[in-house]
Amino acid sequence: MDFFGLPELMSDLAPVVRNFFVSMSQPWRVGQLAVIALCLIAGWITARFLTPHFNTWMRGLKLTTRRARFLILVRDRITWIVMVALLWAIGLILAEITWPSRSYLILFSAQLATFLVAISILSRLIRSRPFRQIARWAGWIAITLIMFGYFDEAVDLADRAALTLGEARISVLLVVQAVLSIGATIMLASWLSGEARSRLMRNEDLSPSMRVLSEKLITVILYGIALLVGLQFVGFDLTTFTVLSGAIGIGIGFGLQKVVSNLISGVILLLDKSIKPGDVISLGDTFGWISGLGARYVSVVTRDGREYLIPNEDLITGQVVNWSHSSTLVRLDINFGVSYESDPHLIRKIAVASTAAVARVQSNPAPVCHITGFGDSSIDFVLRFWIDDPSGGLTNIRGNVFLALWDTLKEHDVEIPFPRRDVTVLNRSTPETFSEAEPKPEE
Repeated sequence: MDFFGLPELMSDLAPVVRNFFVSMSQPWRVGQLAVIALCLIAGWITARFLTPHFNTWMRGLKLTTRRARFLILVRDRITWIVMVALLWAIGLILAEITWPSRSYLILFSAQLATFLVAISILSRLIRSRPFRQIARWAGWIAITLIMFGYFDEAVDLADRAALTLGEARISVLLVVQAVLSIGATIMLASWLSGEARSRLMRNEDLSPSMRVLSEKLITVILYGIALLVGLQFVGFDLTTFTVLSGAIGIGIGFGLQKVVSNLISGVILLLDKSIKPGDVISLGDTFGWISGLGARYVSVVTRDGREYLIPNEDLITGQVVNWSHSSTLVRLDINFGVSYESDPHLIRKIAVASTAAVARVQSNPAPVCHITGFGDSSIDFVLRFWIDDPSGGLTNIRGNVFLALWDTLKEHDVEIPFPRRDVTVLNRSTPETFSEAEPKPEE
């Protein structure tokens, strides 16, 4: 087994490193290195002075998110931007007044720093932090090697640093190519998926459930194509996936029944449109509105801010109350009673009027009030009204209607009866006595 061949690599790198330090020891190159260091120090001092003023200037502007992010990127790199500007200015001046060799190192550093700063800024366009770091370091290393003229040698060394296992040969170059190609294709798929998502969410012709389903299908297809294309770039034999697919099928058959059931249930929920984002549902003791449909679960947010992740299978097999499935109109009932001294015709009128004045109560259909029976101590009524925003809560609107009804009944001197009990206490003035001759009554 050839494990990277490190001794040979070190012997090849030694002359390169030695020649570099010998070339840097020339007096005129030492002077240029000093100029580069002074430019760096000048950039650092300028950044310390300009950053507070730059922040104050940004706060006074009305910026969009993209412009604000760009200005923040510029602010964080003032040191390097000032250094690059000074290097270009000094290098071009020295190139005009002296020999080219006296400004070569300065212009070379200016060009290299320009590329590095540009890569640092452009890499921020990548949303994924791991991919952003990989792209940044890969770009910096590649540009540095190209500028110093060691790119071909580095590629050759990376190809020679290999690990041989039987007939398989895995080199550093192959690993780097795989990471870069797969990473690039996945980043492209991520960008295309984001664009497709934004366009689907703006399409009013599709229902919310179809938007979510289309988004998920497009995302899966794009990422699958990205992975296959990335593997093709590095020469991976895709026929080996036949064995892998068989192993995955066995794993699904024995250990992933619930996962597959939830995935299939999620697709069914999206296709039959029984629930969709924004619907208000009740499942057992959970009442809330759907904030998102996942591949495995549905996210339900309750009125107290709790977020429940309910498996898709439970929504298929269990009984779910969808308060806004075909219509957002919801009828609520309130039961109350008044004393028998009250006029039931008046009670019906004032109950309807008080309820109609409450916010969120719909005027069409209008509230109604009916007698439901004659109780032991009260005339019983049911007050019915409609709302069109169940996501706003049910308990709070019931409470508001109860308060309005209470105020109206008090205003008309209507009594709300409550059960009464009469208790009679017997107080005997003389206790009963029994003579000794007379037998006492049996207990």
